[in-house]
Amino acid sequence: MKVRDLMTTEVVSVDESTSLKEAAQLMATHGVSGLPVVSDGKVVGVISEADFVERSSDRARASLVELLFHRGDRRRQAETVGEVMTRDVVTIGPDANHVDAARLMRRKRVKRLPVVDEEGRLIGIVSRADILDVFTRPDEEIEREIRDRVIGQVLAIDPDRVTVTVEEGRVRLEGTLQAKTEVQLLEELAGRVDGVLAVDANLRYLVDDTKPAEDTWVAGAPRPNW
Repeated sequence: MKVRDLMTTEVVSVDESTSLKEAAQLMATHGVSGLPVVSDGKVVGVISEADFVERSSDRARASLVELLFHRGDRRRQAETVGEVMTRDVVTIGPDANHVDAARLMRRKRVKRLPVVDEEGRLIGIVSRADILDVFTRPDEEIEREIRDRVIGQVLAIDPDRVTVTVEEGRVRLEGTLQAKTEVQLLEELAGRVDGVLAVDANLRYLVDDTKPAEDTWVAGAPRPNW
């Protein structure tokens, strides 16, 4: 499934001049743990709960040092989003699939990804919860889509020629098809169905149509065009 099909398009965002208090209130009101920071429609940063925690920790350490050394001048505390936000933003495009999004979140250790167009403009946001919804799709629904849509409609093959079983998102395909390309296409398309984690194929074919006709000629059978 494409990110554009999963993302939330009504995104709550802030700019660099937004006060930290207002940003915190927005997070609490909308039940989110982070907000994209936007300037002229483009994502320039992200502010999250972690940024607030780090700020609080830094302030506590600074106060302790000032107390120990009796410093009279307290450093000015950050007041705006732009002063504490994370500028190294991890984004993703709308045409990436949900697997790419999941891998990127895991690798970068983030809970959400701003979705941007080719010009870097914010068009949505996709979260871990959005990705998880895909992987919790019922096995029965996955099996039905592979049999009816992929095998029956897209490949125009009699669904009874293939046994499809799905267990916890893992698909097993068994049967014999006419051509090798049909086997290859079925494995590829089954793996793209929403909710599929892996495909285990035990499929055979009668004709290897990926080779020239002479290479697949069987002794004793008439040659093509003879």
